[in-house]
Amino acid sequence: MMKSKKARLKIADLARRITGFSTPVLGVSWNPPAADRDAVRSLLTFLEDRRVLFHPFHLEVEYQVQQSVLQIREQCTKAIAALPDNSQAIASLRGIRAACRCFLDEPLTHTRRFHQRDFYGPEGPEFFTALGEFRATVGAHVANLAVLYRIELERELASIVPAEDTD
Repeated sequence: MMKSKKARLKIADLARRITGFSTPVLGVSWNPPAADRDAVRSLLTFLEDRRVLFHPFHLEVEYQVQQSVLQIREQCTKAIAALPDNSQAIASLRGIRAACRCFLDEPLTHTRRFHQRDFYGPEGPEFFTALGEFRATVGAHVANLAVLYRIELERELASIVPAEDTD
């Protein structure tokens, strides 16, 4: 039986992709509490299995995407409830949850046309634009959590973190 190793993005590689990251208290080393790290790791493990975050766009089905985004929002709420109010993870978890709400609510009221077939099929270009914005927002928060808590990401989830600035 062959063992398959999952590709992971190393923390150092991930840290290079983030600009503007600072540690608490003027650069003093910070060790996250174990309970906080466990809650964040649990959420990131959950996100590693959410195809909505990295599945090719042309294979996405709107109903399935909506269900997955609802599940992500629910898991963020559970993680927030499990963390103390002063946890460093709260802001990013709320950011992911807000991105879920935005994806589910905003496009409905402004531009998305549900169940109307056109060149793109039932999912029009507005759906894919909203999905791309959702992935980008979640990716930034995932990167922040991974660096803050020193958690390596699987390759698929790492694909949505901001690209490394090479200039």
